[in-house]
Amino acid sequence: MFTNILVVTLTFLSCALTAVALLPSYPTRVIAGVTVIDTPIVRSAIDFARSHMDDDIFNHCMRAWVLGALMISKNSILREVVDVEVHAVGIILHDLGWDRRPNSDTVSKDRRFEVDGAIAAREFIRRHEDGKKWEERRVQLVWDSIALHAERKIAYFKEEEVQAVSKSSALDIGGADFGITQTEYALIAKEFKKDGLRAALNSSIVWLCQTKPASTMDNWMMAWGERYVANYSTAAGPRRIDGIFSNLRS
Repeated sequence: MFTNILVVTLTFLSCALTAVALLPSYPTRVIAGVTVIDTPIVRSAIDFARSHMDDDIFNHCMRAWVLGALMISKNSILREVVDVEVHAVGIILHDLGWDRRPNSDTVSKDRRFEVDGAIAAREFIRRHEDGKKWEERRVQLVWDSIALHAERKIAYFKEEEVQAVSKSSALDIGGADFGITQTEYALIAKEFKKDGLRAALNSSIVWLCQTKPASTMDNWMMAWGERYVANYSTAAGPRRIDGIFSNLRS
């Protein structure tokens, strides 16, 4: 019996050490007292985000990244399993679907903004010199993390990288949590000003409800359309419940 216990224990330790060994070591830098990954594709992601976002949304993405990096560093499980390069690219680019420039190359006429952002991020990775070397699973994790970042009731039960991106965004909106202190939070908010986030978030969602209302119907953004956009329900089209019941007679 002792032998069996020893074998199980050694097997568990071997798997744990293997998992840790599989995570590569990356160059780093320090932002607002937090150590973050500093690779060419992460730097390029920052530049790409900067060119596709206004100041308030860009600062939100940067705060969310640094907050997420701090959250991961404070959690022994996440620290051992999260691919921090996947997390960084995912969270830095998660709001590409909010680019309001005319003829934006990251925004469609009909898709949800999260899907637009996921597709744009995937294309960014595949164009990048280092991204071309990524395994498809890493690309898929970035896609999923962006597409699901606002759907916390789903994202929080996905892979650790997907969870981390969703929680990182939630941290910037909701305040200090997941082991982060108020002092740490304030330092990050000082580095990337947060004063305009509420107005920027509100105007971005209203813009989506105005320009492609069907993409906001039957999801969390619908409340903005109903509150702020005239004739929203007519423009957005039928709700899913109406479509289901119109086809199912009994």
